[in-house]
Amino acid sequence: MRRKNFPTEMIFQVFSLLLVFIIVHGAYVALIRPQAEAFLTLQQDILAQQPDAVQSQSFYVVIRDFEQEACLILFFWAVAILVFKGVALWKQQGQLDEDLLQLPGGMPIGPEDTRELLGRLQELPVQSRQFLLPGALMSAIHRFASTRNIQDAATAVSTACDTHGDRLESELSIIRYIAWAIPSVGFIGTVRGIGAALSQAHRAVEGDITGVTQNLGVAFNSTFIALVISIILMFFIHQLQLRQERLILDADAYCQQNLINKLRISPSA
Repeated sequence: MRRKNFPTEMIFQVFSLLLVFIIVHGAYVALIRPQAEAFLTLQQDILAQQPDAVQSQSFYVVIRDFEQEACLILFFWAVAILVFKGVALWKQQGQLDEDLLQLPGGMPIGPEDTRELLGRLQELPVQSRQFLLPGALMSAIHRFASTRNIQDAATAVSTACDTHGDRLESELSIIRYIAWAIPSVGFIGTVRGIGAALSQAHRAVEGDITGVTQNLGVAFNSTFIALVISIILMFFIHQLQLRQERLILDADAYCQQNLINKLRISPSA
């Protein structure tokens, strides 16, 4: 079943990257770069007529370069993956409000009841059975049925929750890579801008500093946008991690309250 899930997420990541690239690049070609070029042309005309005029700033100019475009593509791709994982967590969190075992209140559970409980869990939809809560419950019931030991069942719940938490943590690796890559792309723009500015140093000595200032603007703008995007993305990542940790703790508490605390061993067993 895990082989079935992995391609689904991988295909989503690939197609979401393609879709984000098409949308962002289309916005740059159709709107951002034309607006930036028009603004710069207007500013040059104003400076030509009024050399002492104060230059205005434009958001289109700040984000017009290739590094900023790459950062935005990576950002929206990461957001799409975060939404995908957030929806999956929301579905798992919803199971905590369901009575999966369907037991009367206060009814003890003995080893002879385990087969019926497993049957109820097996009746869940295939996708729901792959979630953390049914998996932890089935693991604990199997352990209790085989060992007739309540502590072993409690250990099985903790192990299942810890394993699922480790898997959720490992699945964030691609998002962490994107969060690392965004500032790196911004620094690439910084290096490119500074290098281009240095290549225009001879013109600055002659009194024309236009090329130097424009290229330094590329350097600073790319770093600025990359750092801002990285800060926003890290906030979303930490929110997702918080929800994952809450799911693990809530699932463990659910199993303890609805299963482990009701397990009983008859004196004759």
